[in-house]
Amino acid sequence: MMNRRIILTASLFGLTAVVLGAFGAHGLKSQVSPDALEIWSKGVEYQFYHTFALLFLSQLSLNQPKLIKMAYWFFSFGIILFSGSLYLLATREITQIAFGRFIGPVTPIGGLLFILGWLSLFMAASKNK
Repeated sequence: MMNRRIILTASLFGLTAVVLGAFGAHGLKSQVSPDALEIWSKGVEYQFYHTFALLFLSQLSLNQPKLIKMAYWFFSFGIILFSGSLYLLATREITQIAFGRFIGPVTPIGGLLFILGWLSLFMAASKNK
């Protein structure tokens, strides 16, 4: 059951990464500064990296299920917080988000979740016989 959930989650994150990448390249290009577009691209890049990590996890979920499940949640929420905050930061010029200064600190929390996800994966692999 966990394999299915991981693959479905990875599929949704992969789908949205492609859509958001295309939107950034075509829809945002004339709307935001080059620096903001770089921020957007970094969000897409890290979303893809961790989408692939989730797909890899789906192959390991039979071994060390607790650590794999932890890595799944860390990667998933890391994508939402890290990439999501970068998407909001990149578009603040056009969205006029009033709470923009509060979004910046969310990015490192997402990064920390990525680190914890990779650590969980490392621990699962090291305990695998």
